Amino acid sequence: MQYQNKILLLSFAASVILSLIIVPILRKLKVGQIERTEGPESHLKKQGTPTMGGIIMILVLIVIGVFIYLDFRIDQAETAKAILPLIGVAGGFGIIGFIDDFKKLVLKNTKGLSPKAKMLGLLIVAVAYTIVLVKVFNIGTDIYIPFVKEYITLPMWFYIPFAVLVMLAATNAINLTDGIDGLSTSVTTIILTCLTVISILFGVKEVTSVGAILIGACLGFLLFNLNPAKVMMGDTGSLMLGGAIAGIALYLKMPLLLLIIAIIPIIETLSVMIQVAYFKKTGNRVFKMTPIHHHFELSGWKENKIVSVFSLITLVFCIIGLFAI
Repeated sequence: MQYQNKILLLSFAASVILSLIIVPILRKLKVGQIERTEGPESHLKKQGTPTMGGIIMILVLIVIGVFIYLDFRIDQAETAKAILPLIGVAGGFGIIGFIDDFKKLVLKNTKGLSPKAKMLGLLIVAVAYTIVLVKVFNIGTDIYIPFVKEYITLPMWFYIPFAVLVMLAATNAINLTDGIDGLSTSVTTIILTCLTVISILFGVKEVTSVGAILIGACLGFLLFNLNPAKVMMGDTGSLMLGGAIAGIALYLKMPLLLLIIAIIPIIETLSVMIQVAYFKKTGNRVFKMTPIHHHFELSGWKENKIVSVFSLITLVFCIIGLFAI
């Protein structure tokens, strides 16, 4: 545990230092937030806030990840080897988000990556990670059933598309949650902490180490991302964090646990689906605006209140999740 605590603190320090360096660079390059005109009117004042800040967390993950890989390789070769796909899946999703952000914010192509190209990229990373877990690391196709506290083994033909779906759903859900200052970072940090605690309980050292990096990186970034945010994570950060959560859950054989501990991203996603379906059918809306955090904004809630309440809900459900294993 002392080793992981040092990793977390090192990652936190690295994240803060990189933020102090990179945020002014993003501001100088005018890599600013583009607010939707159909979004909440209060968000228009955020126009121009440096975004694409997820590169800070990706850099921390890669640099500290390489450091612990080299350290473990000396006398814990298997653990060192297992760290690589965990870093790879988060970094892979993050790179796709970076390309999208780069096209929109730097090249001024407002459309960014086309939906088909973006989905194809996410699909390639998800399939590659799943195959590596099953074929290279031989982790099996069994998954843990919360509360029942038993494993079930899925046939290969079902497990691979299931795992891919989990990753695509997680990245989309975290992306939708990233709508107000500090929300996605706060909620994701709590979820990652829960998964890291589980890895400690089960003695999965590679997940504990990568989890510690991600928690430290998120906490450092959060200092600059809380309202009023000095930097936004962009798709670079949200896709990376979504990939990290799904990748870790699959590695731990606990993707179904995300139905509990990732309750806020799930609700955010469902709110959009319900709104679209109901509007197409009736021409009316269920919520004032979706994702649902915007509904509460338009209902008079301050951003900090939404972040606090949603984070508290996530914490409660993460505690329930721990009792479910």
